[in-house]
Amino acid sequence: MMSLIKQYTYIVFILFAINMFSQNSAEIEQDPEIIENNINYYIKQYKNDVKKFKYFEAERSLNEALELAQRASSKKYIGLIHAFKGKLFLALGKNEKAIKSLNKAIEMQRITKDNTNIGLSFKTFGDVYMAKNDILQALDSYTAAKSKFQEEELDLELAETLLAEGNAYFKLKNIEKAREITEQSIAVARKGDYKNTLSKALIFHGKVYNTLNENNKALSFAKEGLNIARSNNFLVTQNKGHLVLSSIYENSSNHKLANRHLRAHLKFNDSLNTLKNSNSSVEKRDESLMNEKNAELEKLNRKNDLGTLISILSVALITILSLLTLSLYKNNNIRLKTNNMLHKKNNELIIAKEKAELASITKANFLSTVTHELRTPLYAVTGLSNMLLDEDPKPEQIQHLKSLKFSGDYLLTFINDILQINKIEANKVEIEPELFNLKKKINNIVLALKNSALDNNITIHFEYDKDLPENFVADQLKISQILINLIGNSIKFTKDGDIWIRVYKIEEFDAIYTLRFEVEDNGIGITKEKQENMFESFSQGSIQINRKYGGTGLGLSIVKGLIDILKGKIYLQSELGKGTTFFFEIPLEYNEAQDINASKKVKTTSKDLTNLDLSSVKILVVEDNKINQMITKKILTKMNLFCEIVDNGESAVDMIKNNAYDIVLMDIHMPGISGIEATKIIRTFDEELTIFALTAVTIEDKMHEFEEAGFTDIIPKPFKQEEFEKKLFNALSSNTPSANS
Repeated sequence: MMSLIKQYTYIVFILFAINMFSQNSAEIEQDPEIIENNINYYIKQYKNDVKKFKYFEAERSLNEALELAQRASSKKYIGLIHAFKGKLFLALGKNEKAIKSLNKAIEMQRITKDNTNIGLSFKTFGDVYMAKNDILQALDSYTAAKSKFQEEELDLELAETLLAEGNAYFKLKNIEKAREITEQSIAVARKGDYKNTLSKALIFHGKVYNTLNENNKALSFAKEGLNIARSNNFLVTQNKGHLVLSSIYENSSNHKLANRHLRAHLKFNDSLNTLKNSNSSVEKRDESLMNEKNAELEKLNRKNDLGTLISILSVALITILSLLTLSLYKNNNIRLKTNNMLHKKNNELIIAKEKAELASITKANFLSTVTHELRTPLYAVTGLSNMLLDEDPKPEQIQHLKSLKFSGDYLLTFINDILQINKIEANKVEIEPELFNLKKKINNIVLALKNSALDNNITIHFEYDKDLPENFVADQLKISQILINLIGNSIKFTKDGDIWIRVYKIEEFDAIYTLRFEVEDNGIGITKEKQENMFESFSQGSIQINRKYGGTGLGLSIVKGLIDILKGKIYLQSELGKGTTFFFEIPLEYNEAQDINASKKVKTTSKDLTNLDLSSVKILVVEDNKINQMITKKILTKMNLFCEIVDNGESAVDMIKNNAYDIVLMDIHMPGISGIEATKIIRTFDEELTIFALTAVTIEDKMHEFEEAGFTDIIPKPFKQEEFEKKLFNALSSNTPSANS
């Protein structure tokens, strides 16, 4: 009895120990750090196996790593392992499997925003398409890869991709393009001292020049590449180098050296093939063992004396299973082909998206540069025309000067419209809500446009719903822009008529009011065909209308963009010869405040500053453009202000250190240090000095940078003289004691 109890206790103890061990094993398996270490171990094994051409073992390592990554739900590692599998399938010549794995890799890498490995996956995609001889598709993939590598500053990967791209152009027989791209690869590889890539690129460059029949250059590049490969024991690259040199010597009729390098190539080739074959024999041996085992099982099955009925049933079952297998195989093939086609199309769409994004960034940068370059000479045009009009010109010159001023103002409006469209398309427009009186705001807009309306003999009627509150929180600047564009549009296309502006509520939820704004005119109207495209950029009724009434055709496009930003909608009704009505609806937040202006600080204006003593005021103008220097000085002299001028940032810093100035007008783009850098230096020793950024750059895009640098305020070029004077006087009023104090 005691022995049975002991045996029972012993068995229970063993089962308990096994259970504890299983729990500990489960806990170890769930430890993220241990899982990550195991995944990295298998990836390292995969890389070592690939170097030794042990592809079967490499695939097994990746499968183990993938199983661990999926168990841990690690999207990062799942994407990485699928990318490695894509490269491995490419090496094995399994191109469709490679495409499938790479699509899975990119899907995961996009989720984790792994730009580096997205670039590597696109590079491998290009290599797969090259293997399939789909050269144009390969070039698209290489372009997408280059974009990512340049973005992440990965020079080694960029050099490798450029080399592959050069090879693609070579296969297309575009030898000049291949030469140009390969030179870029060599330059990047030399800069980063990437010896393997450099040796491959130099040898390929020799091949390119050999095709161009420039034997001296071909020999020079190929020899340099082969020497680098020899000194670093790059066996595969040496093999290619000997083959290219053999071809070059053959082309120059040096058969002796051609044969020598050909023999060296064949020797290397045999060695590499021996290595590959010896390592692939493991897989063959495993297959052989499996076949032997199956044969033994077959013999054993033959020895079993089964009944006739069982044999018949077995045959029938095998037949049914075979038919099912065949059916599943066919269905699987169809599904595989469909999936591959979908993956390919998806990849094409991804590449197209990358191209579109790159084109959008390039366009935005181009517009920013061009508009800055246009604003600088416009400063001279508008400034000089204003000055000449103020200097009592001859009667016959006045009309010419007014035309010049009008042209400058028109061009500035056009530039501003393009910038606004560019910002809307690039999603750079931010909403800035503030409390304001909607009724007063629209009244002010009507007053501002009254003179333009009277020129066309137009009466403007404003109807504001009597039950609608007036104070709202919204972006009043954008609402003003929308109304000014729509009312201005109606004024332009109406003669001897009327314009009605109506505002009323269509919906109310808590404090959010959805308001409808109407701008109606009885002008020329719009045809049904043109109404569909009225909110597109550069769209007007017709070429004849554009020539007769002028305008850029951007106003309504800007309106549509701003209304979308404000989460509203716009539509129109029009009949040719009878007029047009624009409707737009936007949500605004109601506010109960009674006196909006009471909470705002009252700013001092130039009207309060007539008693300022300006005789001792000193202004420093920092501007490198001679014409702009002259215009700014002329404006300041007209205001009875004294100024000194320097043409670079370094001189500005020195002058401010050694002199006392009340105001500095600082240009931004100058030779040497920029205006922003100069201002940062000045702020290290003078935090109180008033510094204006006198700039032609787009203010909204640079506002944060200007604030960080320490500018007091910004005066955009070209500026209106009244605004310029007002800002200067306001700055002086805070620094100069008034005569009344």
